[in-house]
Amino acid sequence: MSGKVAQEAGKAAQKAKAIDWDYLQRVVVSDSGKRELAALRRAYDDVAATINDKFNIKPTNINWDFYKQKLGPSIVNIFQDSVNSLEKEVPEYKDDLTADYQTKHQALMAKASEQEEDSKKKIVELEKEISRVQEQKAALRTMTVDEYFAKHPQVKEKIDDEIRNNLWGY
Repeated sequence: MSGKVAQEAGKAAQKAKAIDWDYLQRVVVSDSGKRELAALRRAYDDVAATINDKFNIKPTNINWDFYKQKLGPSIVNIFQDSVNSLEKEVPEYKDDLTADYQTKHQALMAKASEQEEDSKKKIVELEKEISRVQEQKAALRTMTVDEYFAKHPQVKEKIDDEIRNNLWGY
């Protein structure tokens, strides 16, 4: 299996576009920029070297006969079968969970959109309330007592009751 990975990594490395470091060196003019570019190039080269080292390893041929003589054929055959099974194609993954999650996701999205609509309605109501309170606040500076009582007759009734009952707030 590692041989296939190495082949794919080699193909990807060949397809990768080479970086024109000389051009970048000419384009960058500041000293700090040149230092950063040099640090970037070193880091890039380190990563490229690590990738090459990691994926260009050739699998070694195992001398199964040698190990069969030393360890016994039964255990070596088990290992040999395991190694050979790694060389085969990876079985196709059958996804049977996505449909369940898609229905759950759709239900959650529907609920979220309902809550969004409710939130928008509540925002409109709160904006109206805010504008009403701001108007009242602005009107308080120039409003007379008679105008206030005209808008809030329950307050006038409460004050009149307190006066009639001789409750002066002491």
